[in-house]
Amino acid sequence: MNEKPQAEHLWLHRLLGEWNGQGEASGPPGEAPATWTAVQSVRKIGELWIQCESRTESADGPPDIMQITLGYDPAKGRYVGAFAGSMMTQLWVYEGQVEADGRTLTLDTEGPDFSSGATRRFQDIVEMIDDDTHELRSRMLGDDGQWQPVMSVRYTRKR
Repeated sequence: MNEKPQAEHLWLHRLLGEWNGQGEASGPPGEAPATWTAVQSVRKIGELWIQCESRTESADGPPDIMQITLGYDPAKGRYVGAFAGSMMTQLWVYEGQVEADGRTLTLDTEGPDFSSGATRRFQDIVEMIDDDTHELRSRMLGDDGQWQPVMSVRYTRKR
């Protein structure tokens, strides 16, 4: 109880604030990608956790709300968290690490392939481009062993 924040917790604090985003998801072959705008609010839960809430707006559907909670578990030596979205019933449970570049957090999870329903490995990747820009990318591991992009959102800090 009353753990002190470590460097890994402080890495997450870089995401704190209010953000505007532009998103894109690949569609079926031959079709244009789906695009949307987003706003994101990231706040601390004490010093050890952050909570990200994103709201999207697109031309072809109702707004979606997504929440990501992230922290660092020193006992596991890994970042941990969860993702829930208003558009799906799946709770995505994360475990991951910051890559050697010091700016990319790769979060491993499992969930349904949106085409077949089969359980697949996924990664959500948070990359700190600079202090005022970050990107969230999702990808799925295909049958061929290659990572396939699912979607990406680039966020810029509100001024």
